[in-house]
Amino acid sequence: MAPKKLPLSKIKKSARNYRKNPKSRAKKNAAQRARNKLKINKKYRAELNRARRKAKQYGKGGKDFSHTKRGTLVRENASKNRARNRGKK
Repeated sequence: MAPKKLPLSKIKKSARNYRKNPKSRAKKNAAQRARNKLKINKKYRAELNRARRKAKQYGKGGKDFSHTKRGTLVRENASKNRARNRGKK
């Protein structure tokens, strides 16, 4: 079962916008699906999945595998990994 949705007062601006505007959410999801189908993105995800399987962490939660600037893979907290290279105000 999915977790209960947070009230609008507890979520950030973009999440609030997508919840209020179904057309906007559909457009964003369509763009995301198209991005996920690109060969380069499939290769990227496959490489990370391969590393998680090798480390016996696939499907068990825990730290993410992250690409370094040198191209190697390292374990890293999800919050640190996913916060990198995103726009900030």
